[in-house]
Amino acid sequence: MTAPVTVANYDALKTKQNQLIRKSLDGSAIVARRTADPIEAICGAGGLLLTPPAGYSDLGYLTGEGMAFGRDVSTSDITSFGSVTPTRSDITNDTTTVTINAQETKLLTLEMATGISIDPGDVSPTSGELILRKPPRPTAKYWQILCLAVDLSEYGEVYIARFFPNAKPTGFPEQAFADGDNAITWGTTMTAYLDDELGYSESWHFGGPGWNGMLADMGFTPLAP
Repeated sequence: MTAPVTVANYDALKTKQNQLIRKSLDGSAIVARRTADPIEAICGAGGLLLTPPAGYSDLGYLTGEGMAFGRDVSTSDITSFGSVTPTRSDITNDTTTVTINAQETKLLTLEMATGISIDPGDVSPTSGELILRKPPRPTAKYWQILCLAVDLSEYGEVYIARFFPNAKPTGFPEQAFADGDNAITWGTTMTAYLDDELGYSESWHFGGPGWNGMLADMGFTPLAP
Protein backbone atom coordinates (compact mmCIF):
# COMPACT_ATOMS: atom_id res chain seq x y z
CA MET A 1 0.00 0.00 0.00
CA THR A 2 1.39 3.38 -1.01
CA ALA A 3 2.09 5.72 1.89
CA PRO A 4 -0.05 8.90 1.84
CA VAL A 5 1.61 12.13 0.73
CA THR A 6 1.01 15.24 2.77
CA VAL A 7 0.30 18.67 1.32
CA ALA A 8 0.84 22.05 2.88
CA ASN A 9 -2.86 22.94 3.13
CA TYR A 10 -6.18 22.72 1.31
CA ASP A 11 -5.14 25.34 -1.27
CA ALA A 12 -2.42 22.97 -2.42
CA LEU A 13 -4.93 20.12 -2.72
CA LYS A 14 -7.92 21.68 -4.44
CA THR A 15 -8.43 22.03 -8.20
CA LYS A 16 -11.19 24.51 -9.01
CA GLN A 17 -11.49 26.18 -12.42
CA ASN A 18 -14.24 28.74 -12.84
CA GLN A 19 -13.63 28.90 -16.60
CA LEU A 20 -15.10 25.39 -16.83
CA ILE A 21 -18.50 26.40 -15.45
CA ARG A 22 -20.96 26.36 -18.33
CA LYS A 23 -24.25 28.20 -18.85
CA SER A 24 -26.84 28.07 -21.57
CA LEU A 25 -26.81 31.65 -22.86
CA ASP A 26 -28.88 30.73 -25.90
CA GLY A 27 -30.07 27.65 -27.66
CA SER A 28 -32.56 25.96 -29.93
CA ALA A 29 -34.73 22.88 -30.22
CA ILE A 30 -34.14 21.68 -33.75
CA VAL A 31 -36.51 18.95 -34.88
CA ALA A 32 -37.20 16.72 -37.85
CA ARG A 33 -39.45 13.88 -38.78
CA ARG A 34 -38.13 10.35 -38.55
CA THR A 35 -37.66 10.25 -42.32
CA ALA A 36 -34.76 12.74 -42.10
CA ASP A 37 -31.17 11.59 -41.70
CA PRO A 38 -30.00 11.39 -38.08
CA ILE A 39 -27.50 13.93 -36.76
CA GLU A 40 -24.14 12.20 -36.41
CA ALA A 41 -22.09 15.24 -35.34
CA ILE A 42 -22.72 18.92 -34.64
CA CYS A 43 -19.19 20.22 -35.36
CA GLY A 44 -16.82 20.07 -38.28
CA ALA A 45 -13.16 21.02 -38.65
CA GLY A 46 -11.95 23.42 -35.98
CA GLY A 47 -15.15 23.03 -34.00
CA LEU A 48 -17.27 25.06 -36.44
CA LEU A 49 -20.98 24.33 -36.23
CA LEU A 50 -22.42 22.07 -38.91
CA THR A 51 -25.74 22.67 -40.66
CA PRO A 52 -28.19 19.87 -39.76
CA PRO A 53 -29.27 17.50 -42.54
CA ALA A 54 -32.23 18.39 -44.75
CA GLY A 55 -35.57 18.31 -42.99
CA TYR A 56 -34.57 19.85 -39.65
CA SER A 57 -36.20 23.08 -38.45
CA ASP A 58 -35.78 25.31 -35.41
CA LEU A 59 -38.83 25.57 -33.14
CA GLY A 60 -37.83 29.20 -32.55
CA TYR A 61 -38.24 31.15 -29.34
CA LEU A 62 -38.87 29.09 -26.20
CA THR A 63 -40.00 30.08 -22.73
CA GLY A 64 -37.37 31.03 -20.17
CA GLU A 65 -37.18 27.44 -18.94
CA GLY A 66 -35.60 26.52 -22.25
CA MET A 67 -35.43 22.76 -22.65
CA ALA A 68 -35.96 20.86 -19.39
CA PHE A 69 -34.67 17.29 -19.16
CA GLY A 70 -35.83 14.54 -16.86
CA ARG A 71 -34.43 11.10 -16.17
CA ASP A 72 -36.31 8.23 -14.55
CA VAL A 73 -34.17 5.31 -13.38
CA SER A 74 -35.68 2.21 -11.76
CA THR A 75 -33.80 -0.70 -10.20
CA SER A 76 -34.51 -4.23 -9.09
CA ASP A 77 -32.76 -4.91 -5.78
CA ILE A 78 -31.95 -8.16 -4.03
CA THR A 79 -31.58 -8.00 -0.27
CA SER A 80 -29.83 -10.62 1.83
CA PHE A 81 -29.96 -11.76 5.40
CA GLY A 82 -27.37 -9.91 7.45
CA SER A 83 -26.85 -7.06 4.95
CA VAL A 84 -28.34 -3.60 5.51
CA THR A 85 -27.79 -2.68 1.85
CA PRO A 86 -28.86 -4.53 -1.31
CA THR A 87 -26.41 -7.23 -2.29
CA ARG A 88 -27.36 -6.96 -5.96
CA SER A 89 -28.99 -4.14 -7.92
CA ASP A 90 -29.96 -4.15 -11.61
CA ILE A 91 -31.22 -1.20 -13.65
CA THR A 92 -34.59 -2.10 -15.13
CA ASN A 93 -35.58 1.28 -16.58
CA ASP A 94 -33.62 4.35 -17.68
CA THR A 95 -35.81 6.82 -19.54
CA THR A 96 -35.04 10.39 -20.60
CA THR A 97 -37.65 13.06 -21.28
CA VAL A 98 -37.41 16.64 -22.52
CA THR A 99 -40.09 19.29 -22.10
CA ILE A 100 -40.16 22.15 -24.59
CA ASN A 101 -42.52 25.14 -24.47
CA ALA A 102 -42.42 26.93 -27.80
CA GLN A 103 -43.58 30.56 -27.95
CA GLU A 104 -43.87 30.90 -31.71
CA THR A 105 -47.18 29.93 -33.31
CA LYS A 106 -46.40 28.27 -36.64
CA LEU A 107 -46.96 25.03 -38.53
CA LEU A 108 -44.15 23.13 -36.80
CA THR A 109 -45.02 24.08 -33.21
CA LEU A 110 -48.74 23.49 -33.82
CA GLU A 111 -48.09 20.06 -35.26
CA MET A 112 -45.87 18.98 -32.37
CA ALA A 113 -48.15 20.36 -29.66
CA THR A 114 -51.44 19.07 -31.09
CA GLY A 115 -50.18 15.83 -32.62
CA ILE A 116 -52.22 16.57 -35.73
CA SER A 117 -50.59 16.27 -39.15
CA ILE A 118 -50.66 19.65 -40.88
CA ASP A 119 -49.94 20.46 -44.51
CA PRO A 120 -48.84 23.94 -45.64
CA GLY A 121 -51.93 24.06 -47.84
CA ASP A 122 -54.40 23.35 -45.03
CA VAL A 123 -55.31 27.02 -44.59
CA SER A 124 -58.50 28.16 -46.29
CA PRO A 125 -57.72 29.64 -49.73
CA THR A 126 -60.36 32.32 -49.20
CA SER A 127 -60.20 33.25 -45.51
CA GLY A 128 -56.72 32.01 -44.53
CA GLU A 129 -58.23 30.25 -41.51
CA LEU A 130 -56.59 27.08 -40.20
CA ILE A 131 -58.89 24.57 -38.51
CA LEU A 132 -57.44 21.63 -36.57
CA ARG A 133 -59.83 19.00 -35.26
CA LYS A 134 -58.67 16.55 -32.62
CA PRO A 135 -59.15 13.01 -33.98
CA PRO A 136 -61.03 10.44 -31.86
CA ARG A 137 -58.04 8.12 -32.02
CA PRO A 138 -54.77 10.10 -32.20
CA THR A 139 -51.79 8.50 -33.91
CA ALA A 140 -48.42 8.74 -32.18
CA LYS A 141 -45.80 10.65 -34.14
CA TYR A 142 -42.08 10.18 -33.66
CA TRP A 143 -39.52 12.93 -34.10
CA GLN A 144 -35.79 13.53 -34.08
CA ILE A 145 -34.75 16.35 -31.73
CA LEU A 146 -31.47 18.19 -31.30
CA CYS A 147 -31.45 20.26 -28.10
CA LEU A 148 -28.58 22.71 -28.53
CA ALA A 149 -27.20 25.01 -25.83
CA VAL A 150 -24.70 27.77 -26.65
CA ASP A 151 -22.22 29.30 -24.21
CA LEU A 152 -19.27 31.65 -24.64
CA SER A 153 -15.67 31.46 -23.47
CA GLU A 154 -12.56 33.48 -24.19
CA TYR A 155 -11.89 31.12 -27.12
CA GLY A 156 -15.32 31.42 -28.72
CA GLU A 157 -18.62 29.56 -28.66
CA VAL A 158 -19.13 26.37 -26.67
CA TYR A 159 -21.81 23.91 -27.80
CA ILE A 160 -23.47 21.34 -25.57
CA ALA A 161 -26.23 19.30 -27.18
CA ARG A 162 -28.42 16.29 -26.62
CA PHE A 163 -29.77 14.44 -29.63
CA PHE A 164 -32.78 12.13 -29.52
CA PRO A 165 -33.19 10.12 -32.74
CA ASN A 166 -36.51 8.54 -31.77
CA ALA A 167 -38.69 10.71 -29.52
CA LYS A 168 -42.46 10.63 -29.07
CA PRO A 169 -44.78 13.18 -27.42
CA THR A 170 -45.99 11.63 -24.16
CA GLY A 171 -47.18 14.70 -22.26
CA PHE A 172 -48.43 18.21 -22.81
CA PRO A 173 -47.91 21.10 -20.35
CA GLU A 174 -50.85 23.30 -19.51
CA GLN A 175 -51.74 26.06 -21.95
CA ALA A 176 -53.33 29.33 -20.88
CA PHE A 177 -55.14 32.04 -22.81
CA ALA A 178 -54.61 34.96 -20.44
CA ASP A 179 -53.40 38.53 -20.34
CA GLY A 180 -50.23 39.66 -18.59
CA ASP A 181 -46.63 38.96 -19.50
CA ASN A 182 -47.00 35.37 -20.73
CA ALA A 183 -47.23 34.32 -24.35
CA ILE A 184 -49.51 31.57 -25.62
CA THR A 185 -47.20 28.57 -25.66
CA TRP A 186 -47.18 25.24 -27.45
CA GLY A 187 -45.63 22.74 -25.08
CA THR A 188 -44.66 19.12 -25.50
CA THR A 189 -42.95 16.55 -23.30
CA MET A 190 -41.02 14.09 -25.43
CA THR A 191 -39.84 10.67 -24.29
CA ALA A 192 -36.72 9.19 -25.87
CA TYR A 193 -36.91 5.65 -27.20
CA LEU A 194 -34.25 3.34 -28.56
CA ASP A 195 -33.51 3.71 -32.25
CA ASP A 196 -33.05 0.10 -33.34
CA GLU A 197 -30.91 1.01 -36.34
CA LEU A 198 -28.60 3.44 -34.52
CA GLY A 199 -28.47 1.42 -31.32
CA TYR A 200 -29.07 4.27 -28.85
CA SER A 201 -31.83 6.51 -27.55
CA GLU A 202 -29.75 9.62 -26.85
CA SER A 203 -26.34 11.04 -27.68
CA TRP A 204 -24.45 13.89 -26.01
CA HIS A 205 -22.37 16.30 -28.08
CA PHE A 206 -19.74 18.79 -26.89
CA GLY A 207 -17.81 21.06 -29.22
CA GLY A 208 -17.09 24.47 -30.64
CA PRO A 209 -14.02 26.72 -30.80
CA GLY A 210 -14.49 27.57 -27.13
CA TRP A 211 -14.61 23.90 -26.20
CA ASN A 212 -11.44 23.18 -28.17
CA GLY A 213 -9.59 26.00 -26.43
CA MET A 214 -10.20 24.41 -23.03
CA LEU A 215 -9.55 20.75 -23.84
CA ALA A 216 -6.39 20.58 -21.71
CA ASP A 217 -8.08 22.35 -18.79
CA MET A 218 -10.88 19.77 -18.87
CA GLY A 219 -8.50 16.80 -18.90
CA PHE A 220 -8.61 15.98 -22.62
CA THR A 221 -5.84 15.82 -25.19
CA PRO A 222 -5.56 19.20 -26.97
CA LEU A 223 -5.86 19.39 -30.74
CA ALA A 224 -2.62 19.30 -32.66
CA PRO A 225 -1.40 22.81 -33.61
